Amino acid sequence: MSDPQLNEEHRGEEILAVFDAAFGTLLAADPAAFRVKFRKMAASAFAFYRGTACLFYHDLTEDQEFGSKTGGPYLDDRTSRVWIHGDLHAENFGTYMDSTGRLIFNVNDFDEAYVGPFTWDLKRFAASVALIGYAKALSDEQISELVRVYAGAYRERIHALATGAKSDEVPPFTLDTADGPLLGALRVARSLTRFGLLESMTEIRDFERRFAPGGGSIELDAATRYKVLAAFDGYLETLPESSLARPDSYRVKDVVGRRGIGIGSAGLPSYNILLEGNSDALENDVVIYIKQAQTPAVSRHITDRAIQDYFQHEGHRTVISQRALQAHADPWLGWTELDGSGQLVAEVSPYAVDLDWGDIDDPEEIAEVVADLGRATAAMHAAADDQSGESLVPFSTERAIDAAIAADEEGFAPLLVDFAHRYGARARADHQTFVDLFRNGRIPGL
Repeated sequence: MSDPQLNEEHRGEEILAVFDAAFGTLLAADPAAFRVKFRKMAASAFAFYRGTACLFYHDLTEDQEFGSKTGGPYLDDRTSRVWIHGDLHAENFGTYMDSTGRLIFNVNDFDEAYVGPFTWDLKRFAASVALIGYAKALSDEQISELVRVYAGAYRERIHALATGAKSDEVPPFTLDTADGPLLGALRVARSLTRFGLLESMTEIRDFERRFAPGGGSIELDAATRYKVLAAFDGYLETLPESSLARPDSYRVKDVVGRRGIGIGSAGLPSYNILLEGNSDALENDVVIYIKQAQTPAVSRHITDRAIQDYFQHEGHRTVISQRALQAHADPWLGWTELDGSGQLVAEVSPYAVDLDWGDIDDPEEIAEVVADLGRATAAMHAAADDQSGESLVPFSTERAIDAAIAADEEGFAPLLVDFAHRYGARARADHQTFVDLFRNGRIPGL
């Protein structure tokens, strides 16, 4: 009989080794940022899960309990080579305004996107449902039913898309088609304004808009400012010709460094640039960010050189992936290089509202939301294929996935239910191990 204390000690060492491989260089460069990141992760098992995609994929590929090096059920040469989100959990959904001016609710945050097995996205989401359900004191059977609902909605939407459903028969979630908490998020997004965003970040000085001091902004020295502006010039060359019609929209008004960005970006340099916008009026100026793109956790476990060699750098990979996965993506979305590292460039959108699970407590309402997220996942997987304009996935992903699931309809939902419970329990135990490692000073570099 194994000793639980020895098992926990072994798992702690395993977690530290995975963290060192994923975060070691960045942590050494900015320990303070990682102390903040890790304190956020310590708050709950779900927060820990959000910040540890690296551990998830390590377990999925190295631990026989959760996966195998051969991939697993429903995976073949095509379904193992689908553009995936890479960090698909229940809180990575929200609103954005697409390039046609329409408010959409869908998947967001494509920093971890890559090409790999479609089931990896589904498993990561299913485990997140188990963690949210546990935190809301739902029973194991209620959690199982939520995962079944997600699997069923995903299956239904993939089949509809694979069998030629017209786009108006499978609409995106908009102000006209969404309901419940998704519609609520869209309505909140609609109430927000570009002027409100500018008021929170900028001020008028000498009849011109500039970034306001404080609030996380950092004044740049002349040399750094020059490098950022040179990187901006490189970024402009990556924008689609259709993005901006007015050349003066590119005029830079101000540039600052930023600190205090998200839980997944600790230690990564970031800059904000203030642009003229589509007229001389001060209320429609645009704020974009330049952020060093990170190596996606999933890429460490995909050995296909054709995939690795497709991307110039991580900034290019993030942008190409988002354009593939997201219909009508942000027209300001592009990439560049700075200090030899790939950078992601996009608008700081005034219309971004994340799905808030805080007030979604009724099991029936949770099930309705989870079903919608299953449909959104299917639409995302279907978007990134031979119609996306990229040659990396030269086939219809929805047809490949539909055929793979059809070969074993009965086993699809149970596969995700079983994984959700087992990995949810693993993540809760890992969270406690992590908290003990962190508070006892056992994470090297902190």
